[in-house]
This record gives sequence, structure tokens and C-alpha cells, in this order.
Amino acid sequence: MTVNVDVYDDRAPVEPRIFPHPVVTLRPEDDPFHTPPRGWEAAAPGTILHTRPVTIGAFGLIRQSSFTAWQLLYRTTDLDGRPDSTVVTVLVPPRATDGPDRVVSFQCAIDAVSSQCFPSYALRKGARALGAVPQFELFLIGGALERGWIVAVPDHEGMLGVFGAPREPGYRSLDGIRATLNFGELDLDPATRVGLFGYSGGGMATSWTAEMADTYAPELNIVGAAAGSPVGDPASTFLRLNGSVFSGLPGMVVAGMRRVFPALDDALTETTTTAAQRRLNALADRTTVGAVLSAPKMDWDSMLTTPLADVLARPQIVELLRSLQLGLHTPTMPMLVVQSIGDPVISVDDVDGQVQRYRAAGAHVTYLRDRLSEHLTLAIFAAPMMFDWLADRFAGRPLPEPTTSTVTTVLTRRGTLPGLWRFLRLCVRMLTGRGIRG
Repeated sequence: MTVNVDVYDDRAPVEPRIFPHPVVTLRPEDDPFHTPPRGWEAAAPGTILHTRPVTIGAFGLIRQSSFTAWQLLYRTTDLDGRPDSTVVTVLVPPRATDGPDRVVSFQCAIDAVSSQCFPSYALRKGARALGAVPQFELFLIGGALERGWIVAVPDHEGMLGVFGAPREPGYRSLDGIRATLNFGELDLDPATRVGLFGYSGGGMATSWTAEMADTYAPELNIVGAAAGSPVGDPASTFLRLNGSVFSGLPGMVVAGMRRVFPALDDALTETTTTAAQRRLNALADRTTVGAVLSAPKMDWDSMLTTPLADVLARPQIVELLRSLQLGLHTPTMPMLVVQSIGDPVISVDDVDGQVQRYRAAGAHVTYLRDRLSEHLTLAIFAAPMMFDWLADRFAGRPLPEPTTSTVTTVLTRRGTLPGLWRFLRLCVRMLTGRGIRG
């Protein structure tokens, strides 16, 4: 299902409510800022409902005062096309670029169900989110800010924390871009060039954003999407990680998606043991790292009263699993995809398939595969190259050929080692509170 923007009726505009800077950092379910005003459903997607300034803190502790940050509650759309609301955190560098403003929509690897891992909470000073991936990704966000780019970080899982759902991460990210462009404090041109960035779960969300853009938000000037280890086929990933040391990840996907897929919830209610239900509920309350550490070797065959193969063969479940596959919609902007061949979390075969489906439909994809890196190291080693590629798209430089390249390591790519040295110095500055350079 693809939601077309033309189905919406842009009625009387909603006047955004301006909230003061929060005194304490509350989790989203306890924070009045996240509750939309009466009548918000009638607003157009991307309409700003609430605004407030916030303070960003590395690991919730170290104040980052070298840039400003705002949060916008905005109207968006869920996977079934119904009105929804979520938050985008907008980070503004202390200096503009040498040319026109640029915006990067940075899709974090939320990879959890718990609101502790939502970027709108985890990135803020005062957040208690030990093990939330966005807290580590703040340093990558700092790298984008140092280039003078405005960075929009959406809560692309929504308030329900539906990790792994199809389509709606794209809707929420695209509406987060709309809200950012509409935010009066920034005075941005509607034609501002926008880039997309994400790794792992964030790469999957970036892929959904690229796939949904042409039909859902065709007016946005998205010039490129850089996706690292973007999963490709979540159903295949589920089966491969089941019973592995990373089995907590697919467990959280199931815990999140049962909230929005009645057929999955029915199947789980009918076939899981009481102990399995308790285990799923516990995973839903943990951060990403906490879930992985608490649920190694979790095997669904031992948690079900019916063989896993029989559950997966149910027609509604087959249809659900097919809907999760990336590459069934065609991005119209150029893409850079990077993937580790030896990745123990995301199979290179699944990402190969995603790229092949894109190219078969006519998409322009530059695909780089790395032999020596694994999942976590590639996230760091490939970041300078991915940002350089986005910088070229912002500058309008000629596109590279849509080729697939396999390298021993991305560390040998031109500019990578200097970029990593700059990144290391940036991390030290952010950890000591000095932040990004103006």
C-alpha cells in the first residue's frame, strides 16, 4: 500500500503551540509535548503542531552547547494511511554552509520498541537511555553539523515504537522534512536541497523514505539517499538471527509489529507460551543493547506451541512478511548503499537483492561492498565517504556510474582516513563538552 498525498484535504491551518524549554527530560508517553492538540487530524501531513527548544546531551550527560536544537511535533501518516503524529528533533549548526542551506534527514537506528530509544528522548540532556543506539549516533550527527548542514532526526517508529514496520518510517521521515522546511525559525526555502542518511535500522528507514518519496512527498527536493547496511529483507533477517546471539533484535521486531498487525498478534496469542509472552513484553521495555544482551539464543521454535514453519505459512503472515521486503517501490533520487560482506547481523545477500530490485526498476544506485569490516565498524569507517557522497549531491556534481564495487576495506578509499581523523577529534570535543566547530 502506498499513500498518495492527494487524498488529504488541507483545511484550516493549525497554529503551532510554542512550549518553553523543558525543565526536566520526560519520556514521550509522560511528556505533554507529544500529545497533539484537538482537531490535528484534519491538518495536512507535515503540519507543525507544537514547537520547543531543547538541549542535547551526549549520553544524556554532556551538554552540547555549540549548536541549537528544536523539537517539532507534526502531523504524519501511519502505515494504513490514518492520521498520526510524531516528533522531529532539528539540530542547527552554528554557521551556515558556504552556499544555500542544506538539510539532512538522519534516520537513526532506533531498533527498539521502548520510548527510551526514540531520538526525541535519547538525544536530550537528562535522558536515561543506556544502550540506546541514537546516543552513539549523535557523534555521526555531529559530523553532519560540522559540514554546516541542518539535521532533522525523526522519531520514525512513531509513538508505538513499531520497529520493522513497512512504509510508515518513510511517511514519518518525509513529514519530518516537511515540518523542518516549514519551521519559521529556520527561514528555509521550500526548494531547499535535502539528503537522506541512515545506517542499519536507520538504513532501512532511509530506504523506506527513498521509496515512498515520489508518491507521498513529490514536492521535496531530495537530491540523494545514503543507506548503510539497509537490511534488504527483514523476514530473511528474522529467520537467520533466530536462535543467534543477536536474537533479541528480531524479538523486538515481533514485539513492536504485533501492535499494528492484528494477524500477527492473533498468531502470537494462539501459539506462544506464557513464558514467551512475558519475554516479549520484557524486550519491549529494553533499549537495543539491553535487549541483545538479555536475549541471546532466543529460539522461536522453543517459544511456540505450533512449529514456527506452520505459523510462518499462514496466508496473512506470508502477506505480512512480503510487505516488509525493501525494493518493491522505486526511489527516484540517486542512492549510495554500503554493506559489509562479513556482516553477522545483516546478510550481504539480502542487501544485494534490494539493490538488484532497485536497479531492475530503473533506480540509480552506487553499491559498495566491504570485505573486512563487520556491522559496527563499517558504520564508522564508511561515514566519511557517505557524507562526501551527499556533499557531492548537494553541490550538483556529476553522479558516479551505478556500479557495484567490492573492496578489501573502505579505509583505502580516498579521503576516508583523513575523515576518520576529523571524526575522532570531533568525538573528543563532544565528549568534553566543546562540541562542533563553528
